[in-house]
Amino acid sequence: MRKYLIICSLFITLLTFSFAVKTFNISQEKLNQFTKKYGEVAETRVLIWDKMVEDAKTKDILHKLKDVNDFFNKIKYQTDQRHWNKKDYWAAPFEFMGTGAGDCEDYAIAKYFTLRQLGVPENKLRITYVKLLQRGTKYEQAHMVLTYYHKPGATPVVLDNVNKTLKLASKRPDLKPVYSFNAQGLWQAKNKGKTSELVGKNNLRSWKDLMNRI
Repeated sequence: MRKYLIICSLFITLLTFSFAVKTFNISQEKLNQFTKKYGEVAETRVLIWDKMVEDAKTKDILHKLKDVNDFFNKIKYQTDQRHWNKKDYWAAPFEFMGTGAGDCEDYAIAKYFTLRQLGVPENKLRITYVKLLQRGTKYEQAHMVLTYYHKPGATPVVLDNVNKTLKLASKRPDLKPVYSFNAQGLWQAKNKGKTSELVGKNNLRSWKDLMNRI
């Protein structure tokens, strides 16, 4: 009986090993935990993310931006109230990929951390809170995008889940920047968003809560 149990145990171990998926940017242990929590559809999604990140490592910055922007923009949009039953919730990237839905800040946050993983310097990335002018109306909606600065003071490239094409901020008159932030600080927009001023550390409560879950 004991011999039989040992053989069964070895068989299960070999079977598990044979079906293990090679990953590059997420450990097998974390992938198993992720799959157990979110299911096989979510596992496929995160494996596609993993491959995208690995392939993007050898690409130039514009292709890195495009690949990351395109990947996350395929995830379904859903309000926090409907998705999390909360008025406002900033999902961690694996929560966003795991649940397969999120709202504007979830796209921006996931793109930010993925680009940081790809080696893009912190000082070139900011999550930017903007007012989005609805097409054909005077109505402005609160919105978040990710912005990439090639160099200090340069016009940033906007990574957005509404207008999914990478564009310079100067080509997005529908966006009115209010403030921006990253892990290093918080900036207040000036001159209708053409410049910004560092106003201090990032002490946003939602950011702190997010960082406790990453």
